[in-house]
Amino acid sequence: MSLFGSIMSKIFHRKPAEQAAAKPAPTTTAQAPAAAAAAPAPAPPVDVEAVLTELAAQKGGGGNWRTSIVDLLKMLDLDSSLAARKGLAEELGVHAGEHGSAEQNIALQKAVWRKLAENGGQVPASLRD
Repeated sequence: MSLFGSIMSKIFHRKPAEQAAAKPAPTTTAQAPAAAAAAPAPAPPVDVEAVLTELAAQKGGGGNWRTSIVDLLKMLDLDSSLAARKGLAEELGVHAGEHGSAEQNIALQKAVWRKLAENGGQVPASLRD
């Protein structure tokens, strides 16, 4: 799996506690035929900031995950090495600055937020800009 795919998986398959509590009750067998005839409802967008804020709280802060690609990757228990970030840069088409430079790391962080939003994540403008 690609590094961005791993990022998406860690975020999109983890729901904040409030969203998990709001899941609808399962249908009973009497309701099943009617439910099967209806088209499945699209999954609601994942509130990326809420998921990561909750994860940061569980991990004792999460560093500066909002602006640091290294801290974000570490918080998600993913490889944050220079080699991994080089691969992520290639995967996302980020060619800003030298590999490992602050310029490239900032561009990578913004590219991750943008790509999460493109793939169904609800990412506030404050993170994308």
